Amino acid sequence: MLSEKSLKEIARNVAKYPAEQKQSAVMAALAVAQDEYGWLSAEAIAEVAQILEMPAIWVQEVATFYNMYNTAPAGKFKLSVCTNLPCELSGGKRAAEYLKQKLGIGFGQTTSCGTFTLVEGECMGACGDAPVALINNKTMCSWMTNDKIDTLLEELTASAKVTG
Repeated sequence: MLSEKSLKEIARNVAKYPAEQKQSAVMAALAVAQDEYGWLSAEAIAEVAQILEMPAIWVQEVATFYNMYNTAPAGKFKLSVCTNLPCELSGGKRAAEYLKQKLGIGFGQTTSCGTFTLVEGECMGACGDAPVALINNKTMCSWMTNDKIDTLLEELTASAKVTG
């Protein structure tokens, strides 16, 4: 069951739309649920569907269409690396391969400690900053050299240890 804080946040997003179009808040509601639960289980999707008074399959379709939603448990930090052509030509593939090597995992996998999940990202609209990575769908990192990747991984690992 979503917390009162999350329910209020969803209600705030629902209020942005006409009452008969509350399903328009589905993406925002999924993001709130994911922030609370860490991923979107079938139960979380059903809960969002109930709140928005729409079929759960419709919510599931949104959750599985966009790569910002985790429909399986993910690490504390989801690292999404853009490998679309502009980023690839500017080092996106190199950055992805370096992350795979450093973390010892491939795309769609999570480190054994549960700290990192690595995913291949779609265009993030920052081609001029390539290669780019997105952390937990919220923080964009630009011009990801190997040194920057090393620093990022060190900072995130330290943060994971502090917050447990």
